[in-house]
Amino acid sequence: MDRESTLKDLGEFVKTDMLMKHLFGVEAVMRAYARKHGEDEEVWGIAGLLHDFDWEIVPTPEEHPHYGANILRERGYPEYMVRAVLTHGNHTGIERQSLMEHTLFAVDELSGFIRAVALVRPNKTLDEVTASSVRRKMKDKAFARDVNRDDIYQGVEELGVDLDEHITFIIEALKPVADRIGLNAGTPQGES
Repeated sequence: MDRESTLKDLGEFVKTDMLMKHLFGVEAVMRAYARKHGEDEEVWGIAGLLHDFDWEIVPTPEEHPHYGANILRERGYPEYMVRAVLTHGNHTGIERQSLMEHTLFAVDELSGFIRAVALVRPNKTLDEVTASSVRRKMKDKAFARDVNRDDIYQGVEELGVDLDEHITFIIEALKPVADRIGLNAGTPQGES
């Protein structure tokens, strides 16, 4: 199990640029949290890449991610990776146990939401996104209406982190991959 072979698998199942941007964003945040917790960045990053890989094939809660979990097992992914994919949402009914599972759940919805907030900013950069601007948009139920706000709150509760700190951490983790996830790079570090 390595990133190269995982990307090859994704190429077989993921057909839209939009989903790849989401997967790359979640991967970046998972890697950043792995560094923070002294965990394996490669493993956590792969979990971020894989969590929604079957969404375009079976975009229903009844089938996703169970369908994908079966594919992962057939391809020899370890069971802890399959569990991470299966527990990234509440709809499976499978209880999250590991720190990686809790983190994946906590970053999935919020990473996409933060990207959406950046996309409506004038310069489409993460430089213009703050914890308070994200919280304001969370109150607007019409904005990114498919994002489950309850999952965001539950995710920070499960991780035992402050919402503003979590939002800020995700913003910073996404900045290095801004261009890959369809955002403008913003101001290079050290410049103003």
